[in-house]
Amino acid sequence: MESLDEKWTKVIAHADMDAFFAAVEQRDRPELRGLPVIVGGTGRRGVVCTASYEARPFGVHSAMPTAEARRLCLDAVYLKPDFARYQEVSDRVMEAFGRFSPSVEPLSLDEAFLDLTGTEGLFGPPAEAGRRLKRAVLEATGGLTVSVGIASTKFVAKVASDFRKPDGLTIVPPAEALAFLRPLQVSRLWGVGPKTAPRLEALGLRTIGDVESADEAFLVSQLGSLGVHIHRLSHALDEREVEPDREAKSIGSEVTLEEDAVGVEEVRPHLRRAAAIVARRLREEKLLASGLRVKLKTFRFRLLTRQGPLSPPADSENDLYREACRLLSEFDLSVPMRLVGLAAFDLASPSRPVQNGLFEGKERDTRRRLDRTLDALKERFGDRAIRWGDEDK
Repeated sequence: MESLDEKWTKVIAHADMDAFFAAVEQRDRPELRGLPVIVGGTGRRGVVCTASYEARPFGVHSAMPTAEARRLCLDAVYLKPDFARYQEVSDRVMEAFGRFSPSVEPLSLDEAFLDLTGTEGLFGPPAEAGRRLKRAVLEATGGLTVSVGIASTKFVAKVASDFRKPDGLTIVPPAEALAFLRPLQVSRLWGVGPKTAPRLEALGLRTIGDVESADEAFLVSQLGSLGVHIHRLSHALDEREVEPDREAKSIGSEVTLEEDAVGVEEVRPHLRRAAAIVARRLREEKLLASGLRVKLKTFRFRLLTRQGPLSPPADSENDLYREACRLLSEFDLSVPMRLVGLAAFDLASPSRPVQNGLFEGKERDTRRRLDRTLDALKERFGDRAIRWGDEDK
């Protein structure tokens, strides 16, 4: 598929570990190998994080309610996630990626973009570099496989990495990118989700090739700015660079409740705990948040969000919780809620002093010292060592 004369102005790889959480469990517990393994919440309200490839023929997939997965795959092994262990393995994976390029953009624990442009002298042409990358990950993790897509743009590379999973390697030279994309379903376009795909199909646009052939003005009339975006992607146009130093866009915490929460008094304690987790992570990362978002999901799975600014920018649990409670007043809390979450966004390092009021600065300094003391106590005795009074209401 790859010719030695092919002109690669950029060489972008997307590497995606195969059923990562389940694969780690199967690696560490040989008795699970060959069995359907589902990692996720095991309670009544749990959600699937990862399903092994043995479980997928039954229709189980990530983000599916665990209760539904149990109906589809009765004989699967259900495990709670061990994120500390997965992070350790992820560190090894990212270290292996770093041997191939100084430009690695992690997207999650188990996937990343790599800019391999100019590394041909070290690792050979794209296909050889891909084989070496896969071998390096296999050795670094003690047997875990990764699927790799290599193309001249991030979009095509990401689509390619999913093309021959698991343990796949797909190379899409620049001259073959359009032919590669054309037969694929429109849902493979970034930005086309469960709501947009049926709209496109109703317009007779079922494949990426159909979108490529469509008039851009027509797409804009139907989809607005999204029409321009998907039209460019359908032509394999994607100017985004690999961003190795990309800061987190948000830091959040959410929980799916075992029992529905109704009313402000039942929802608020969950927000308090989320604010504590998010604030602590902000301080660990030495970041301040200028925005806050509250996320609720009703018992009928309807997602609701409200967001607002944090002024001045904050990393304090108290500041986050106070704004969260203000946002909470904008929801109809007579509806039972099954999920409660909070996310801090618009993050930045405190590069310059924050302007405080005459007495506010002293109060803020006192609060920061208290936060650091609480962090130290929780680090030593656990997160539940100290709780606010309203957490148990």
